[in-house]
Amino acid sequence: MTRTYEAAITALNSLQTNYAIVEELRKSVSRKEMNERSIPETVEWLGRIGYKPPDLDSLNAIHVAGTKGKGSTSAFISNILSQYTQSEAGQSTPHINKVGLYTSPHLRFARERIQIDNAPLSEQKFAKYFFEVWDRLEEAAKLAGEDPATPGTKPQYFRYLTLMAFHTYLSEGVDAAVIECGIGGQYDCTNVVKKPKATAITSLGIDHTAMLGTTIEEIAWHKGGIIKSEVRGFTAPQAPTAEKVLKERAAEKNTQLDVISAHPDLQVGNTEVKLGLAGDFQYTNASLAVAAAAEYLRKTGVADISENVMTESLPAKFKVGLEKTRLGGRCETRYEKNVSWYIDGGHTLESIRLAGSWFAGRIQEDSSSSDMATKKTRILIFNQQTRDSTALTRALHETLSAALGAEIPFTHALFCTNVTYKQAGYRPDLVSMNTNTDDIDHLRVQKSLAEVWNSIDPHAQTQVFGTIEEAVDFARDVAAQERKVLQKDETPVMTFVTGSLHLVGGFLDVIETKPYSESA
Repeated sequence: MTRTYEAAITALNSLQTNYAIVEELRKSVSRKEMNERSIPETVEWLGRIGYKPPDLDSLNAIHVAGTKGKGSTSAFISNILSQYTQSEAGQSTPHINKVGLYTSPHLRFARERIQIDNAPLSEQKFAKYFFEVWDRLEEAAKLAGEDPATPGTKPQYFRYLTLMAFHTYLSEGVDAAVIECGIGGQYDCTNVVKKPKATAITSLGIDHTAMLGTTIEEIAWHKGGIIKSEVRGFTAPQAPTAEKVLKERAAEKNTQLDVISAHPDLQVGNTEVKLGLAGDFQYTNASLAVAAAAEYLRKTGVADISENVMTESLPAKFKVGLEKTRLGGRCETRYEKNVSWYIDGGHTLESIRLAGSWFAGRIQEDSSSSDMATKKTRILIFNQQTRDSTALTRALHETLSAALGAEIPFTHALFCTNVTYKQAGYRPDLVSMNTNTDDIDHLRVQKSLAEVWNSIDPHAQTQVFGTIEEAVDFARDVAAQERKVLQKDETPVMTFVTGSLHLVGGFLDVIETKPYSESA
């Protein structure tokens, strides 16, 4: 096997679980049984690559769980800590060597998941550490008398990348690792980290019900599983019943859990600190990040941060970190000659409403008049392949209709799959095997979404596409035709891309790989 980045991605994709197998597992193995296997199995995989859970203590982790805002909060924390990676000239004060950031899912490239000092691993380093883990697992299988080529001798996709992240950070000398949970917390494979410096729980909502349960209390129990004894925990404000569960989980561990209100310097409309991530809801994530980062700095002795940091003026380095934070696909705006692309993933009812509210605000800001805001051509590109996509589309329509005072928030609604390109199919980093291929081939979800949208808003033009590329091409064509009949100084057509982060990642790949052409 060659040892290139491309070869690593091919091997990584071989660890994805086929949709049919996932469905069979759900029928044959109880949720409780699957959950309870997770941590012991992860400990065993760690052992196979030469580590024990106590080895992870040197990473000085900040463990982040939640439903909404996990990625943003983790990015804020990482960027704050990165301001403390070098001591001042001539001073011997402690400082951080390297900051690791492990998040999921990725947008365009798998290597985005494993970052050091807020930069994705290079292709060379990704391949190096990927195959070091691969080789150790193969050697361990041989020593156990197993055939390394058979299924079961390597973990599935997400768990493999988690092992690889730990191996990378330990090899690279990372001494501040921001670790985002995948699903849940109690049984998430990242929860092999037993002695983090702090834990943080972002806003909770109903999601991943097959694994976590259908009530906010059940979900809070799972997320609260990252709370550790003798480790201070922080949470964003929650629904009263969810907050009660989190506090009970903290009491079980005999530790402190602080509910973090908005910092005085991080209020919506504050002009002193301009967050690097757009959206009013990011102020909640930023405040939680400040609390968690401050605890890390206090416990490691890197900086003398006041216990009253949440009520006092923010330290200058905190402000710089918050302002420098960038995260693709979250309330992001891209501009072309004829189209303004507004991009934000939304995979739960709460997050899709937040995304819709952000877009509605941008419509008002970027339109020349309130009349223009309600009448201008606007395009939606949406997909959510595996969750309750119908409910999400209804929530999006309701949010935008209410915000704009208009029954027709979009003139065009485009529903596509997460397949990237018409000819090439998925980009290798974006291959998804755990969705129903037959549904994708027959565009069942997309057709259902179009029917729902037509029933809500019969005036909008709906279109169904098999790929993201085709949806982008259609939006560009509509915008180009409108440009021909309008004045040259007219603002571009607004297109909102939301739903699955897999859609968002594929969309970003399309517009960067296939940029707008003047001749188009």
